[in-house]
Amino acid sequence: MAETSKRLLTLLSLLQTPREWSGPELAERLGVSTRTIRHDVERLRSLGYPVNATRGSVGGYRLGAGASLPPLLLEDDEAVAIALSLRTATGAGLEESALRALMKLQRVLPARLGRRVDALTAFTVRVAPGAGSAPGPVADPAALSLLASACRDHERVRFTYADHAGVTSQRAVEPHRLVSWGRRWYLVAWDLDRDDWRTFRADRLSDPIAVGARFTGREVPGGDAAAFVKQRTRSVPWAVTACLRVFAPATTISERLGTAAESVEADGDDRCVVTIGGSDPEAMAPWLGLIGADFEVLGPPELTTAVSRLAQRFQRAAGD
Repeated sequence: MAETSKRLLTLLSLLQTPREWSGPELAERLGVSTRTIRHDVERLRSLGYPVNATRGSVGGYRLGAGASLPPLLLEDDEAVAIALSLRTATGAGLEESALRALMKLQRVLPARLGRRVDALTAFTVRVAPGAGSAPGPVADPAALSLLASACRDHERVRFTYADHAGVTSQRAVEPHRLVSWGRRWYLVAWDLDRDDWRTFRADRLSDPIAVGARFTGREVPGGDAAAFVKQRTRSVPWAVTACLRVFAPATTISERLGTAAESVEADGDDRCVVTIGGSDPEAMAPWLGLIGADFEVLGPPELTTAVSRLAQRFQRAAGD
């Protein structure tokens, strides 16, 4: 019975992935016959899981949407990500629903995962991304959990870090806070080898290890981890620095761009001048469309040319 239950859970986990599985594929993965797979699928259906099946040479099984929500199987990192998202959910009418969902999830979270969620919540500073934020790189949830726990426990961490040029180095730090800014995560920490404060993009660090050595916490310059990240990220040199006149209020554009803009200065009530950096004009041109407002390129000329070429390409695509 225990072996059957384990197999059913494994089968359900496979069916929850966004693809269709053939009977032979599932049989091979689980080490059973296709007949056993058919019986297991019927067991899942009897438990309320809507397993859809299609016939033919390209047919297979897929978990469909049901009239009621059956239990979900979540990996550790998935459960932590959901709980953290629910704790920080905002928006019209969502807070109460998010709180109810969080209470249900917390009742079934193992204690070890509950501690990870608590650490991430307590030692993360969040800054609103704004409506027009571009998609960002993906940070490893396990790494974020480790870093948050190290912040909480005042425990030193070592990791490999790649800078904006791709050059890697080994770092040993005393972690202070995680800063969630839009879709990017930053670690604010005291760098032991450089004897100074540093910010690290979480998606650029790998193989973090908590080494067990404890430290006495320091005060980040200015006392505000989010402000420190903002100041440091805007000081990173770019290959191209562009200047735009955007026809929208400065406050709106500043919130929308977040750390992507080096500066946003009001140029009247309903427009502003934005300074922004990038790797090259061709890469910057399509991204500027995400600003979400009309704009005029003030410089450099290479960006004006790149935007013009892109506009012509879009016009041809639209049949104009």
